[in-house]
Amino acid sequence: METLQINKKDALIAHQEAGPKTKVMLENLLGKAIFLKVITERIKNFDDILSELNMLRSDFDLSNHGLEPDEVAYRKAKLVAKALNEGWIPDWSDSSEYKYFAWFKMGSPSGVGFSYDGYGRWPSGSTVGSRLAFKSAELAKFAGELFEQEIYKPLLTIQSSENGNGTNK
Repeated sequence: METLQINKKDALIAHQEAGPKTKVMLENLLGKAIFLKVITERIKNFDDILSELNMLRSDFDLSNHGLEPDEVAYRKAKLVAKALNEGWIPDWSDSSEYKYFAWFKMGSPSGVGFSYDGYGRWPSGSTVGSRLAFKSAELAKFAGELFEQEIYKPLLTIQSSENGNGTNK
């Protein structure tokens, strides 16, 4: 059997420019570790979230047809948390495990503003927890800042449909 050599830089460029299915193929051929970067370096927009989760934009859009903006925003927010947490699932029975959330200050001129100074440890007696928790304060801040307008504002504010443009009343 012949051995094929590939330059790591070329493999990284190919992976970066590839679609979801091609990325999986490259990772299977060359090993996933070669492509690993810090998650906050891999995610720059919601399409990167979908790519990280091996989802196609067309499938996501189709599955949200007819939903209200806040419902689509909630679906997006769950995917953001899932991708950024990279497999971490909060243990709601462990009150010593810190869980972080994007925290927003309502009433700013834009209607909602990310506030990175507010996060907390919220132990709960419930066995049902938030799907929007992050494993670190840094990830919560990253998500809140990056997706403030696209995801969190429609999720957390009531949008008026009377004027047809979805702006706050």
